[in-house]
Amino acid sequence: MKSKDIKKITLTAMLMAMNIVLSMEILSIPVPGGHLYANDIVIATAALLLDPFCAFVVGGVGAFLGDMIFYPTPMFVSLVTHGLQAVVISILSRKLFGGKKPVISSVIAVAVGAVIMVAGYSLGRAYLYSTPAYAAAKLPFQILQALLGFISVPLAYACGVKKAYDKLMN
Repeated sequence: MKSKDIKKITLTAMLMAMNIVLSMEILSIPVPGGHLYANDIVIATAALLLDPFCAFVVGGVGAFLGDMIFYPTPMFVSLVTHGLQAVVISILSRKLFGGKKPVISSVIAVAVGAVIMVAGYSLGRAYLYSTPAYAAAKLPFQILQALLGFISVPLAYACGVKKAYDKLMN
């Protein structure tokens, strides 16, 4: 196995572990109808750094495992929603504008990912709890959680995380 592959696997595992840890209630903010989690920051950052498959592992599998450990009811909703969110962010951040405007592409990608997350969880909650009213009550907090994902853009570009990742992988 090449050194680059080992680095990629290690970074993917580390980011997935961060996603799982941020799924803990003790690290969340209690809100009406549940909790507000900061794991969207890790999911979006991982998606800006990693290829779509690794982004899915961090976002979807990481959220699934976090839910399975701490609160299993929505674990399959998390797998699909955060997994799709991460894949879409990863693809769009690389493909929009032909890769020539990475920051703008990343902002648009995270915005699309936020819509996917809010819609996925709203539909998932309405199905799981058999009431659209519950999903509607949680909607403002889902939007706030999705907005936390935007922290990933300055983290990746202004703070140099993307530059450090590219240097590590090359």
